[in-house]
Amino acid sequence: MARMDPLPIDASGDEELEGVFEHFMNTLGMVPGSLLTMQRVPAIAKATVQFNRAVFAPDGRVDLGLKRLVGHMASAAAGCQYCKAHTTLSAGRHGIDDEKMAAIYEFRTNPLFSEQERAALEFALAAGLVPNGVTDEIYQELANHWTEEEIVEILGVVCMFGVFNRWNDSMATALEEDAIAVTEPLLGDKGWEVGKHA
Repeated sequence: MARMDPLPIDASGDEELEGVFEHFMNTLGMVPGSLLTMQRVPAIAKATVQFNRAVFAPDGRVDLGLKRLVGHMASAAAGCQYCKAHTTLSAGRHGIDDEKMAAIYEFRTNPLFSEQERAALEFALAAGLVPNGVTDEIYQELANHWTEEEIVEILGVVCMFGVFNRWNDSMATALEEDAIAVTEPLLGDKGWEVGKHA
């Protein structure tokens, strides 16, 4: 059960914030409960949305579907079931098919993943750990496949999910039904569960 109830979309009375919530309606089909909780301090919600927009800019160099997989691996490292569900849902909305999503934890060996994707996902998993697990070897493999600008985008995703992982696990944010409906059949047999986010 959520430790703090999310507020309605228009609760802050801040027209700018209400407008930016449309970004999530367009990309995710919902406004995440974390942002609806954050809006108690509108500046925090706005800063989070601004960071999210920068990380997932449609004109970025890294594929938006892969960025969702990067966020998923960072969230897996952090143990955030909420964000693992949200990234599963949003990966599908950005071109990642169910077969590939269901194989996410086999990325090192599954032929559905390219060497370039493997390097990014390995980096995301290590960067999402506390303490950080990125070694010179992991970084070098990443650099073998990605430009410096692309690496900045990839690490930006990991850092964005660092915020969401901490927020949602600390607040036990209730998981939306759409995210559960997509994630349970794909990852339920791989250890994913709603847990405290029910």
